Amino acid sequence: MGNIKEQTLVLIKPDGIQRGLIGNVIGRFEMKGLKVAGIKMMSLDEAILREHYAHIADKPFFPGVSSFMRSSPVVALCLEGLDVVNAVRILCGITKSREADAGTIRGDLAMSVACNVVHASDTVENAQAEVKRFFKQDDLFHYDKSEYMHVYVDDERA
Repeated sequence: MGNIKEQTLVLIKPDGIQRGLIGNVIGRFEMKGLKVAGIKMMSLDEAILREHYAHIADKPFFPGVSSFMRSSPVVALCLEGLDVVNAVRILCGITKSREADAGTIRGDLAMSVACNVVHASDTVENAQAEVKRFFKQDDLFHYDKSEYMHVYVDDERA
C-alpha cells in the first residue's frame, strides 16, 4: 500500500496561467481529495530550467521549451496523498493533449504537447527531487486534513 504522505510536484505552466486556469486546475486536485502541502507563484530562470529539464537540455528543442517556461510565471504545487504521483498523472492525462482522455486536465483544457497546462512528476523518486527543487522545507505545510476520513478508509490512513 502507498504512503498517505507521498508528495508530488505540479507546475501550472505559462499557458495555464495566461488562460486563467489556475483555479480550475487546483480545483481538480482538491476535488480528488489531494492535500495542497505547498503552493507558490514564481518565475523560472535558465538555471532551474536546465536542472529541471536536464533530460532534454541538450536537445535542439530545449531553447523553445526554456523560452516558453520563462514567458510567464508558473504556479508550483506540492500535492500530498496516497499514491499521489500516480493519481496526479492520471488526472493530468497524457502529454500529447489533443489525444488525452476527456475528463483529464490536458484532455479537457489543452491541444498541444508543449502548451499542455501542467507538468507533473512521473515517478516517486523524481517527485522527491522536484519538490525539493521548487520548495524549501519551510515552504511546505504539514497538517491534518479533516476530510481524509471521507477520502480514505481507516487502513489507508494508517
